[in-house]
Amino acid sequence: MLTAIVLINADSSRIPEVAEGITQIKGVSEVYSVTGDRDLVAMVRVSDHEKLADVIADKMGKVEGVHDTTTYIAFRAYSQHDLEAAFHIGLD
Repeated sequence: MLTAIVLINADSSRIPEVAEGITQIKGVSEVYSVTGDRDLVAMVRVSDHEKLADVIADKMGKVEGVHDTTTYIAFRAYSQHDLEAAFHIGLD
């Protein structure tokens, strides 16, 4: 499973509509409106690189109101649950 974090610049007058359009794309698990130099952040989870290209280049970039995207591909996930388990090793 590939996870990508996609930072999105969008038409500021259409942020809710752009977010809704992005959530309709298969492979997009979440879309957040955020502060800072980007308008939206989308989490994409797909099985392979071809599907990643389908979601981001072929579909997300064509949602009306999307100006540009920057994509980060995740290598590993470090959750709070994983960290707690690591700190408790050998404490029994």
